[in-house]
This record gives sequence, structure tokens and C-alpha cells, in this order.
Amino acid sequence: MAFDICKLRDSSRRLFARARFAPGCPGNPAAWLGVLVLLTVISAPPSRASGPETWVRVDTGASTLTVMRGEQVVASFPGIAVGRGGVSRERRRGDHKTPLGEFRIIKVKEPSQYHRFFIIDYPDEPRARLARDAGEIDEPTFQAIRSAGRAGRLPPQNTPLGGNLGIHGLGRGDPVVHESFHWTQGCVAVTNEQIDRLAELVRVGTRVVID
Repeated sequence: MAFDICKLRDSSRRLFARARFAPGCPGNPAAWLGVLVLLTVISAPPSRASGPETWVRVDTGASTLTVMRGEQVVASFPGIAVGRGGVSRERRRGDHKTPLGEFRIIKVKEPSQYHRFFIIDYPDEPRARLARDAGEIDEPTFQAIRSAGRAGRLPPQNTPLGGNLGIHGLGRGDPVVHESFHWTQGCVAVTNEQIDRLAELVRVGTRVVID
């Protein structure tokens, strides 16, 4: 075999040089081509199958949270609660509204007073830009939010746009209240059992669409 002729026992970048000067290594083009093919196979990184994206859809109208893999439903959780101020594209600190839009899970807080808490990257750059243009936040605040978002970090949470939002469980909260009212300060709430199941399916970086 060509591999035995050249005594190729090394997968490092110096393999070709060792083979080049190895005694008895054939000098014809076909043999050298075999060496080059071997080097390409050895040095290539392992391939990773890129399957469909796992993402979360929060349907505030139907009060459901669904984990999707591409367009396929993986798990669906009914009876969620959202902010007691309703839902809105615009949100301000203290209005208890759940923001509509597309976000990413940026941080996982566990344990939490809500059992588990998947924090999203709110406020985002588009909302911050609108708030800056309306004079609600200043330029340094806008730049801080934009920089954090582009770097994949948690944006400032103490601006007039509010923060500390995400998906969480009940903790020691009353299940009857959860079943009867939208009660949160702007987060999406599910039961403790549901948040435990969700923790098996999502991670930091998972996309969350709230509509």
C-alpha cells in the first residue's frame, strides 16, 4: 500500500516533509498524489451534520409555548401566562407588558425564585434606536445596548426600556393564579414541570419568537 511505502505514521503538518525525504518513498506523481490526498483526509476537521434549528414560539393569543425543530413541533406547553399589562411591540420599565418580537436566550438563572429563569436579550437594538430617536434614552445608553447585542452579551437592564425578562416557572407561586390570570411583570411564565421540560430542549442562544 502507498501508506506503507512512505511510512506515514504522523498526522501533523510535517507529514508531507517526512514522506518527501523518507528512504524508498516513490517519486512518481501518482504516489505523491496519494500522499496529498492522505494529508487532506487527515487534516480535515470532522464534519458536523447541521440539522434544523431548535427554536421557541410563544403564541400570546393562544397562550401556548411551543418548542420547534425547524417546522416540526417537539413539545407544546398550554396555559402560559404573560405580563399583566398585556403584550406590545413597545415596552417601558414598569408597564408590566410582555414585548413582542424575536429574541435569544442570553442567560440561564437556576436556581431562581421562579425555579428556573431563561433570560432573553431584551432590550434589543431596534427598540433602543426608536427610544433614542424619541428622546427616551440618550446616545450612550443606546450604544451600550447595541454593543451588548452585537457581542452576544446581556444588554443593560436598568434603562427606561426595562429588562430582566424571559421565560420562567412558578417557583412557589400559586398555580390557581397562574391558571386564571396573566400575572407576570412582563415575562412568559409556565409551570415548574413545564420549565423543567423546557430546560431539556433549549440552551443559551436558542431563538425565541413572541407573537
